[in-house]
Amino acid sequence: MTNMEIQIMLKQIGGLIGWIVLCFFAAAIGGWASANAPEFYRELTLPNWAPPAWVFGPVWTLLYLLMAIAAWLVWREGGFARQRVALGLFLAQLVANALWSWLFFAWQQGAWSSLEIILLWALIVATMVAFWRVRPVACLLLVPYLAWVSFAAVLNVVLWRLNPELLG
Repeated sequence: MTNMEIQIMLKQIGGLIGWIVLCFFAAAIGGWASANAPEFYRELTLPNWAPPAWVFGPVWTLLYLLMAIAAWLVWREGGFARQRVALGLFLAQLVANALWSWLFFAWQQGAWSSLEIILLWALIVATMVAFWRVRPVACLLLVPYLAWVSFAAVLNVVLWRLNPELLG
């Protein structure tokens, strides 16, 4: 390998690590808000199709990793200079993702978390469209995320309706 090839490879590895760190930083912000999530989840009246609390951690870990890889693939196509819209949408949905945990778990706002998760869903779809135009595989990596947020949106609304005293 030439010195130039090594520099390019190191830049790419650094970029991937950066996107992973960013995504898991957002996860940590949401995690901070949901520190009491297992206890709070146990207090809620749940529909019979609600997953057990332990499922959420592994699912979200995988989703954040897929999100980071997707963003990295788009970033590789010219960085922020060339992919401002696609990466800007990605960052916006990442902020919305972290905010949802605060609305639902920390502040226990059923109506606001229901509205916000719809905004999150729309931002994910917009991100996927933008990613598709740059790297279709980056869009496809976000399909499980959209599916999970779609499920979570339905669960959010149902929990709000079943638990008005806790999610007023």
